[in-house]
This record gives sequence, C-alpha cells and structure tokens, in this order.
Amino acid sequence: MLPARIFAALKRGGQVVVELLLILPVFLMMIFFIMELGNVAFQTILVHHCAYELARIGSLIAGPNQSNARNGQVSTGLARSKMQAALQEMFPQTYGRAVLSVTIGSSRPDPQSGSTNEDMVVALTYPARLVFPFSSRMLSSPNSRGYRKIMATVKMPIEKPLFK
Repeated sequence: MLPARIFAALKRGGQVVVELLLILPVFLMMIFFIMELGNVAFQTILVHHCAYELARIGSLIAGPNQSNARNGQVSTGLARSKMQAALQEMFPQTYGRAVLSVTIGSSRPDPQSGSTNEDMVVALTYPARLVFPFSSRMLSSPNSRGYRKIMATVKMPIEKPLFK
C-alpha cells in the first residue's frame, strides 16, 4: 500500500495536467489572435502605403503633357497603365487579386490661379491572407474563408503647370 503522502502527490499531479489541458487551448487562441491582429495591422499599413504611392504615380503622370498642356486636359490612360505596372511590382505573387479603381474628381477652385483643379482618387482593395489557426475564422471577411478584405482610398491632386 502506498503511503498517504505519495498518493496525495500523485492525485495533485493529475489535477495540474487536467487544468493545463483546460487552459492551454484558450491561451493558445489568445496568442494566435494577438499575432493575427499584428499580421492584419502590418498588411493594412502596407496596402495604405501602396495606395498612396499609386496615387502619387498617377497624379504625376496624369497631368497635362506637351500635346494638351495649353487646354489643361488630363490624360488618364497612361497613368492607369503605369499604376497597374507599379501594382504588379508591389504585389508580385498576389497581383491578380488586388483591385485598383481610379477616378478623377474636381476639387475647389484655386484662388491663386483662378482655375479648378482635379484630384485623382485611388481605391485599392486587397485580400490579406490570414495565417494563424482559430483566429483566421474570426477575422476573415464573410464570404472569403482565410482572407480579410483591406480597402484603402487616397485622394491626390493632379499636378498641373501654371500657364498664364
């Protein structure tokens, strides 16, 4: 027969294992959730920076060139193709999934030149891949398991030279 002290120690050891088995999944889910939030934050910053750079590229290229500089027309065809090429360089593995939308809108008149300016509005939608177990189910977009849709919109004034 085992002494009472050894029997009590064995009983307590089993209790610790059971408590560990009950707490460990919850603890791991919390750790994975925190790590996934960091992953989503990183990808959000990346998408916003890419949208800003694309808007900058587009606003510089879409300005009047030599052929239409006097009448102030904006050409967006070349700007869109340059922006698509830059987007392909920014997201080489996932280029087909990133959606780029470009619109031209007018802004308030410039009091100095007396003309209305135009702004390029760039909207970039990117499906960010969620990588950690458990948390990817909670953070994913409704109809896309394992992915979270990140959207960034940037408004950039189109550069025009001032002709008087």
